[in-house]
Parts: sequence; C-alpha cells; structure tokens
Amino acid sequence: MKTANDGAAEISLQQARNLHLDAQGLLHKPSRKPRPSDLVSAIERMRLLQIDTIHVVARSPYLVLFSRLGNYPVDWLGEALEQGRIFEGWSHEACFMPASAFTLHRAHQACGARDNHWASKHAVRTNAGQRAGMDAVLAHIRDQGPAKASDFDTAKRVKTGWWDWKDEKRWLEALFARGELMVSRRERFQRVYDLSERVVARMQAESGISTISTDEIERRLILDSVKALGITQARWIADYYRTRPRHKDGDLDELVNTGELLRLKVRGWENPAYVHREHAGLVQQAMAGKLRATHTTLLSPFDPVVWDRARASTMFGFDYTIECYVPEAKRRYGYFVLPILHRGELVGRLDAKAHRSEGVFEIKSIHLEAGIVPGDGMTEAIAQAIQACADWHETPDVRVRRSEPRSFAAVLRKSLRAS
Repeated sequence: MKTANDGAAEISLQQARNLHLDAQGLLHKPSRKPRPSDLVSAIERMRLLQIDTIHVVARSPYLVLFSRLGNYPVDWLGEALEQGRIFEGWSHEACFMPASAFTLHRAHQACGARDNHWASKHAVRTNAGQRAGMDAVLAHIRDQGPAKASDFDTAKRVKTGWWDWKDEKRWLEALFARGELMVSRRERFQRVYDLSERVVARMQAESGISTISTDEIERRLILDSVKALGITQARWIADYYRTRPRHKDGDLDELVNTGELLRLKVRGWENPAYVHREHAGLVQQAMAGKLRATHTTLLSPFDPVVWDRARASTMFGFDYTIECYVPEAKRRYGYFVLPILHRGELVGRLDAKAHRSEGVFEIKSIHLEAGIVPGDGMTEAIAQAIQACADWHETPDVRVRRSEPRSFAAVLRKSLRAS
C-alpha cells in the first residue's frame, strides 16, 4: 500500500475515477437484465436523480438510469413513484429521491436551508400575495383527489417570468415547494399533486417535521454526498445537495477523527480527498489494482458524474457545459450533448436526437477529446454503446452526420453496421 509522507493513503487519478464510478454504479456493464428493484437501488446509490424535461432523446432521469441499468422499461420510474418507493422534491434541483431519504429531506427543508432557492422564493411570494387561490386549489385536491395543472381550465395567465404559468400551476408549484402538496404520480410526465399526508402515508414515512438538529442534518448530508460520490474533494461536497456554504478541509476534521470519513491523497491533486468509511474496502481494491472500469455508455448532461463542471474537469480532465441553456450561436458542441464514458474515462461527446416516428437515432456530431486516438476496441465499444442507446429509444437506425476528427465518422459508421 502506497502512503504519502504524512501517512495518508495515496492513490492514482485513475483509481480515484474508478472509486467514483463504482459508487455511482458506472464501473461495470450490467451483468443481467434489470429488475424494478434495481431502479430503486440505483436511486438509493446516487441519492438524487435530477429531473429535466428536455426530450430530444430520453428525458434525463430515464437516461441516467439507462446508463446504469441498460435496457429497462421507462414505466418503472413512474411505478416506483406511485408505489411510494421514491418521492419528488427540491434538493440539488428538482429530483427523485429514495423514500429512505424523506425524513432527512423534510428536516432540511424545515430548517430553512433552501430558502434562497428560486422555487422557495416563488413559494414565499405566492403565499404572501395569493394564499386564497392556493387554499382553493388545496381544497379542490382534498375533496376531489389528486390533480394535475391541466385539470384546471382557467385561461388566466400572468407574465411573471415563470414560463407564463397559469395561476393554478403557480399555486400548485408553491404548495409543492412549501411541502403542503407532493407528487403522487406522473401522467405523460406531468406532475399529479396530492396532499402530502396521503403521499407520505403510502411511503410509510414520518409525516411530521423531524426533530433532527441542524448540525445533524449537515453531518448526514455531507456523509450522503461523499458516499454517493465515492471520492471527493471538500469543495465539491456542497454542490451535491446544493447546500451552503462550500466546505473546506477543516470542516471535515471531526468526521475524519471519528472515522466516518477517510482522508487520502490522489496523485496530481493539490487538495486532499475524502471517502466514506463504507467504501474503505473499495480503496483497498483500487490500490491492489482490482477495481477496473469496463463499462462504455452514454451519459445524460444531468448525470451526477458531469453536473459539477469543476469536479468533472479535475476528475476526468473533461470541460463540460450544458449548452441547451446557451444561445445557439454560442454553442460549441450542440443542444443536448451526451458525454461518452469509456472504461473509466470521458473520451468524447455527441449531440443526438431521437426521431421516434421514423425510428432514427441521429448523431448530429460526435467529438472525441483532444489526445484520444481510438483503436478498434474503443471504436467498437462506442458503437455498441450508441446502438444500445438507440435500440432502447426504439430508434435503431443510427445515422452519424459528422465528427471531430473528421475521419472518425466513417470508422464509426462501419463499426455500427458490424455491431
């Protein structure tokens, strides 16, 4: 076992990447067909599954799960929500989270830690100025049962900057952000809201405000974040749940002293790294060369592996910006660009669109990272990953438009035909 001068264990950058990918469920290709319980386990492992509605390919939460599970029925996510095995809430952003995290999430919300988030600010303003409307919506759901925004037929809309939502939609979202309503299920990806106590009863979780102290909430969020990340620097921890302020190494001394976190070094990093004590065995495997990355897949722009730009840059040397929010003229790679994970490295990115009615999976462009020279093995693995993703979308006809380097498109097309 190699140790640094101060006695801390030292691992290589690739070993750190493998720890991270193992914790995220991305180190190896799935060894069997997925089961519904695997979907919930994947969310338990990540702790958060960010929600986004863009669907030029599969919506992000479905794609994040595909990267980990392989070909699975997307209905499983909605079923897990309706069964109360997961729930929706505001955390990193809008996320699905495991039912086991509900009490901690509700306590974190109750202590006011998320009051600066836009959803909370919107809820405060709406509650102060339009409580009567909120109460009317609440009464409707209490008497008539779960409802979605489209169940309210008012035509009144106010331009507020919130996507020109109609009043009822804004009231529903405010009640959701305040915790008075929860999402009981989704229909065509639209939220169906119900009274929180009804949803919580189905989850078999505690409905009251927890008595967890603020210090304990912070401790548990830190530990959950480090465990989900596998290995992290202190400065990356707060982003996982979007807590404040950003942590420094000194903030973690107590957790290191109690043995809940392990502090080690990664060669090439100026800052120390942290691992959850439950991953101590993985550190040993990594040091022994027994933690090897074999998975090749496409990632969502909102995958935890890449959603923190600074972390992705330091961990993988991968500079990634989600360009769907960038004006078209300023985009470098495309609208909805999927990073390519290949055996422990981020080797490229592709801009794709699934033309579902035509059965076509269009790759508008694919870019390999500088310095990546794809051999036959890498090209074949990327082709197989693209084809698997296309098949899952039910768009099996893959069409590659252009690439960088330019010669890669032809090689990839040939490999796709052979796969």
